[in-house]
Formats: sequence, C-alpha cells, structure tokens
Amino acid sequence: MKSGVTRARSIHLPSLYFHQNLRARPPRLIRHMGVAAIVLSLSACGGLASSLHWRSQANSVDTVIGDMTLPHEGLPMGVPAHYDWAIAPRIGLGNEPRHFRAMIAAGQVYEEAQGNPATNTRVQIRNIRAFYLSKRDRQWHLLQASNSVEGASYRQDFVNNTSKPASLRTESDGGLSIKTVAGHNFHFWTAGGRTAIDPKDIAGVFTTVQARLIQDDPKRPDDRHKARYVLSMSGDYWLNESAPWDAFKTNGDIAIGRFKRVTPHWQSFNMSSLSADILKKNPPPLQALKANP
Repeated sequence: MKSGVTRARSIHLPSLYFHQNLRARPPRLIRHMGVAAIVLSLSACGGLASSLHWRSQANSVDTVIGDMTLPHEGLPMGVPAHYDWAIAPRIGLGNEPRHFRAMIAAGQVYEEAQGNPATNTRVQIRNIRAFYLSKRDRQWHLLQASNSVEGASYRQDFVNNTSKPASLRTESDGGLSIKTVAGHNFHFWTAGGRTAIDPKDIAGVFTTVQARLIQDDPKRPDDRHKARYVLSMSGDYWLNESAPWDAFKTNGDIAIGRFKRVTPHWQSFNMSSLSADILKKNPPPLQALKANP
C-alpha cells in the first residue's frame, strides 16, 4: 500500500459473468480496490518503463489481434456454454465508458474443461499493464503497471460473486504463483487497485500480462507437461476508484480476451478494445518496454 492512500476494497465480480448472450447477466470479473492512479503518457514514462524491466517476450501486434479474434485455445472449466465469452473473446463496453470514471486491468486463470491432471504445477503471473489510446492526441498512455498482481479464487461461473483466498506464493524472479482449487478459478487484477480515467478521452484500451508454468515443489516429479491451465486478460470500468460492487450498476467490463494455454515458457496474454485495422495503424507500445533476462 502506498503511503497516504487508503484502499477501499470492493467485491470484484467478473465481467465475464456479465454478458451471456445479452440474457441473464452473470457476475463480472472485478474485485478492485480504490486507489489514486498514475496516468502517464508514454513519452513521459520512458524511465518508468526501463525501471520496470518489462519484457514483451514474443508479444506482437499480431498476437494482440489474435487474442481478440481467435477462439479460445482451451475452454475454461465450469463456465456455462451460454456465457458469451465461453468459447471466444469478445468486446464489452469497449471504448464507451459512459458514466464510469475509473478502470482496472484484470485477468483469470482456469483449469481446462477436460481437467488438469498435474498436481505439482503452479501458474506464475507477473507484469500486468494497462494502456489507453487518447482521442485528443491519438497517443498511447500508460494507465497501470504492477510487477505482481492481487486476486482470489472465485466460483468458476462467478455466480453470487462467491470467492475465497487463493493459494498464493511470491516468486523470487517476479510476480506470484497460484494453484487453482476445485470449482474455482483465480481472478486477478493490478496490485494497488483502480485508476481514474477521463471517459471522454478513451479511443482504445489495451491490457497485458505475462504467465508461465512452474513447479510447485522442485523436489517432486516435474509434471508441467500434464498441466492444463488457460489464462485470459480483460479489464473493467468502474463508477469511480472506490465504489463497491453493486450488481453491475457500478462497473462493466471493457472486453475479455482469448483463453490461451499456459506453458513452461513466458508468454503474453492480451486484451484490446480496438479492431485489427486500428491496431495495425496505431499499435500499442510493445517495443517501448524493456526485457527481463
């Protein structure tokens, strides 16, 4: 917690549960706490980007586009088939925050629908970022950046926003790792909470995170080749930086990205509210972010 900042914890209900074929509205992916935000233009955050040592690791505009256009690589366990994000990514509120004046980057880890036989494997998550494209200057600006994440174990269908503490472990090389528990996913978000936005200046939003598989106990057999975990990135708009969750009256999802399989190698998972054509003409600042060893 930053000095002088009070976090007002709000129940983070997934936007994922929110759009189900425009019928019943399921719980949303959003359990964010209020906090003062840093909104930095890319031109002013070169030093920040360098100090964060963020690595784009094979991330590219094509990867970002694929993460919003291709069907899920693996289906998330326990997600009802009628949820409109059950088999493919989709845009929610997109570039129209309406009356919402805050946002947060978020994501979710699931076991695949057919099950996860691995018992000695964890998912390591690090370097969550959020950028927005400004209507005023047509430049990308950094909204959020944290080397680790916060989160909890939620019901896989997010019904009633039911959650419990997750199996978290801080990793020496960055971020934290998790193991899911039966009937639950791991829903995570930027450490530190929400960030204020100007809803009239949003031309696009991009969120990204890195993840890989690691061993739970190095002394036990390595079963990462058996692991079946999938991860999707997303993001949510909120009424303000401290509003509590109120059955989707105080929040709405921006978009939900493709569920991709997590592997032993670092890879990026992305969400974007922009079309492929716009992303190609004005790509997010992947190249500006430094690599980790």
